[in-house]
Amino acid sequence: MIYSLDKINEMAEGDQDFINSVIAVFLEEVPEDLEGLEKAISQKDYENVYKLAHKIKPNVDILGMEQTRDRALEIETLGKNTGNFDEIEQKFPLLKKDVLQVVSELKNDFNL
Repeated sequence: MIYSLDKINEMAEGDQDFINSVIAVFLEEVPEDLEGLEKAISQKDYENVYKLAHKIKPNVDILGMEQTRDRALEIETLGKNTGNFDEIEQKFPLLKKDVLQVVSELKNDFNL
């Protein structure tokens, strides 16, 4: 398991509806953002690479996905600074793999 509910549980203070809504938002938004990020990378669109990586970052952070958050931050920074696109293309598959794994685990763990 590469995610943790510790941060959400701390924020939720026992409110299961809050936890479920955070999970639902993650499952709805992050795969779409990931798809958009992949498209932006293929088009070498620095601005959207930056924006989408920036948007993904807090969503993976709230699930305690520190390595994934770090990768999103690296991609965000490279997009903002119009950095080396080869580097962005190298980092993205790892980000994608982690996000898709967590999407699958969450759907399974929460019977969604």
